[in-house]
Amino acid sequence: MQQHKAIEMLSVPGGFPLTRLLWVDLGCGTGTFTLALAHHLAPNSQITAIDQDLSSLNQIPDQFNNVEIEKKQADFLEFDFSSISLDGILMANSLHYVQHQEAFIVRAKKFLKPGGCFLIVEYDTDRPNPWIPYPLRFEQLEMLFKKTGYSSIKKIAENPLAITDRIFILQ
Repeated sequence: MQQHKAIEMLSVPGGFPLTRLLWVDLGCGTGTFTLALAHHLAPNSQITAIDQDLSSLNQIPDQFNNVEIEKKQADFLEFDFSSISLDGILMANSLHYVQHQEAFIVRAKKFLKPGGCFLIVEYDTDRPNPWIPYPLRFEQLEMLFKKTGYSSIKKIAENPLAITDRIFILQ
């Protein structure tokens, strides 16, 4: 996906708060959505970008749009969030790699500040394949997050060029 399209897709209604925020991008890859998020965050905010692939992490700058980007090579399923108090968790095409999604969300939610949110980019399919082993359609995602205590689940964008990409914000 081109950077400008990712930036457009992360344009949330009402925008992001104009204060310093701490986010984590789980399974960030080469940082397309990391940089898109940085584009929307206030200066001096911080994103911790986590991925197993060091060569992908090395493609992400240390700073973008006056937002610091800390890169960590790790499996986000095993990452210790205990030293971070987060405003948000971005998962762009990575939740479908989590076999036990409910347990993972419950664990990750503990590290969000009150009012913190998940921002999810996913494919609209329920058919697994080698690249999407644990897919979930919007209805499944909505039920999953309601079971873990979320009440505001919104679809905020779709990518008409890649028909299956969709973005949700969950608070």
